[in-house]
Amino acid sequence: METYATALSYAIPGFAMLILLEYGISVLMKKQVNYGLDTISSISSGLTNTLKTLMGLTVVIVSYEWMESHLAIFSIKSTVLVYIACFIGHDFAGYWSHRFNHTINVFWNRHIIHHSSEEFNLACALRQSVSAVVGVYFFLYVPMALLGIPTEVVAVVAPIHFFAQFWYHTRLINKMGFLEYIIVTPSHHRVHHAINDEYLDKNYSEIFIFWDKLFGTFQKELADVPPVYGVKKPVRTWNPLLINFMHLWGIVKDAWRTKSWKDKLRIWFMPTGWRPKDVKIKYPISIVDDPFSMEKYRTSGSLFFVLWGWFQLVFTLVLMYFLLISVADLSMTQIVLYALFLMVSIFAYTSLMDQHILALYAEIIKFCFGVYLLIQVDGWFGLDAIVPFASYIIGLYLSISLFVTGYFLLNEFKTRNLATT
Repeated sequence: METYATALSYAIPGFAMLILLEYGISVLMKKQVNYGLDTISSISSGLTNTLKTLMGLTVVIVSYEWMESHLAIFSIKSTVLVYIACFIGHDFAGYWSHRFNHTINVFWNRHIIHHSSEEFNLACALRQSVSAVVGVYFFLYVPMALLGIPTEVVAVVAPIHFFAQFWYHTRLINKMGFLEYIIVTPSHHRVHHAINDEYLDKNYSEIFIFWDKLFGTFQKELADVPPVYGVKKPVRTWNPLLINFMHLWGIVKDAWRTKSWKDKLRIWFMPTGWRPKDVKIKYPISIVDDPFSMEKYRTSGSLFFVLWGWFQLVFTLVLMYFLLISVADLSMTQIVLYALFLMVSIFAYTSLMDQHILALYAEIIKFCFGVYLLIQVDGWFGLDAIVPFASYIIGLYLSISLFVTGYFLLNEFKTRNLATT
């Protein structure tokens, strides 16, 4: 846990700098790749994934350490070649887990958040799942365990492999010459995130593109078919916590509604998007057939509304950063309480970005929860020792946040169709 938190405390500033750099370059190139509320939603999604991990909400059915100690045929030492072999093996497993997430109905719920943005930029790379709480792909690592690749090697390679997938989520880098034949490039990954028929369910590779070419899932980016991003059933919300479970909720409803017991069972493991015939007829849903006519999700508001969203994100980022650097000094109970508070906060301000009445209820819960923590955890988990009067600042923030949310919902949005369902 401490190692993970330390790694993120270094990675987060790096991600932020690269996102800002991409934005600056896009302005110079006069090529819009960011939309403010979408970017806030993407970064907030990354925060929820981090908070999930800090709370220990990941269940590993069979750990790699157990497989290595019980299944290894060979005993090998950590060398440069072993690290390279581990990286390639991890990438091979990543290709197949990625492919399963796209092609099996229930597993798509683990991945929909990453594709939910209708933009394509570095920020959308941070859209990571909180719904993937069970490690179901352990079997893909059996070959590495059989070879005896040490657990400590996997522990080093795994985060490097994950962070190495960040850079190619951009529209500012064109084709990259001979590298197009070796590694996943921005061009390859633009195809992967597109919902055009020509591009759908292609380019699953995470680092080395040759897996797609080997297993028949490769598609190059076509000059006459610009990618359109998002998902076939648009999520229509900025709230990452809702996005994480909406596909699962859809499956649950379809399984309940269908009269066929066979369909109630098989719907979970059919191809992604499959629905029973009787349910499709009685409960039709809107699917994007023509990507070029798709209207992107937007919520209009004043400059104050947009700036408030950015303020909420920055304040939440600062609080979470303090959590990351304080993990070693906090009990597990304190970590969970802190993380839950931030989860509620993210739910509240992203619901406000949707102009949804849920934002007010969430803000009330957040206010009460925050006051409880101020009373129970003296000095806001030790922040007062670093920032004088931090507890008073947070108390003031809680009050202002509740007031401003009420203002937006009851005044600025009162003439609009305020979402209530």
